[in-house]
Amino acid sequence: MRWLLITAVMLSPIAAWAQMPMQSQDDTPDAPTTAPTSTPDTLPDAPSEVLVQQANVVVVGEASLKASGKAVEPCNPKKAIRPIFIDPGKVHEVQRPCTELVYPYQRFLNANIAIPLSWQQKGYLALHDVTDLANLGTIAGVSAITFGASSHTAYGTGWSGYGKIVGVSLLQDATGSFFGTFLIPSIADQDPRYYRMPNAPVHKRILYSVSRTFISRHDDGSPMPNYGTLLTYPINSELSNLYVPGIETDGASTAQRILIGLAIDPANNLINEFLPDVAKHVHVRIIFVQQILNNIASNQGSSF
Repeated sequence: MRWLLITAVMLSPIAAWAQMPMQSQDDTPDAPTTAPTSTPDTLPDAPSEVLVQQANVVVVGEASLKASGKAVEPCNPKKAIRPIFIDPGKVHEVQRPCTELVYPYQRFLNANIAIPLSWQQKGYLALHDVTDLANLGTIAGVSAITFGASSHTAYGTGWSGYGKIVGVSLLQDATGSFFGTFLIPSIADQDPRYYRMPNAPVHKRILYSVSRTFISRHDDGSPMPNYGTLLTYPINSELSNLYVPGIETDGASTAQRILIGLAIDPANNLINEFLPDVAKHVHVRIIFVQQILNNIASNQGSSF
């Protein structure tokens, strides 16, 4: 059943894409007027060029907001646990606090420059991922299905057993977010956010999505190994051996859980890549569906 679910999740966005027009490039406005012109000796996407563009956009954009009497409210833990929603029709306006956590681009002066997250913001993003209501509801729902499918589990019976399943699942989820979204990306200067390619051909988008399990983005925009994912699965699996009841803790079983997690991880990227296209096609907001599927895909590797 699990593999049928994963196969359906991975194939459904592709099938939906084939029946709809390609999403327009709404997220690529004109180049920033303050960005320096590339010289023949400097590639436009070279890390040094990206850093200069980021610095120029931030400095000029913040000065413009200050002169207009407006200001971008800072994010904090309390605001990070609230629902975060981006209105596509108002992306050029001053955004609500913490929107940079889920939307990679900060809009200053009609520019599409990805501003890197500070280590505090990466912590806020991890906190948001864990405490999001859809994530908590998914943990509760999947735990109920798991508990209902077998009355003889290592967690016990009744509400006490169900509570233990929920608690263990929540702890695994929090551990994965702490290491994969906050600690490892902060140490490695890695951007933990997923960047879509809405205007690329579908086959390139699929290959790109699968590759994001192994290749990520440095804070300066250059590619780098996805340490956040590649290290979090082994860490989470080893820690699960200490407190998850009923699992085999030998080396072979632990290695199997790690490999299964890495094999399933691309499903999460495919959801992030294609589900917004499906949502636009059917003209409904299905952010909660995306969060539910994300949770299922990202937690399969540690649920054995």
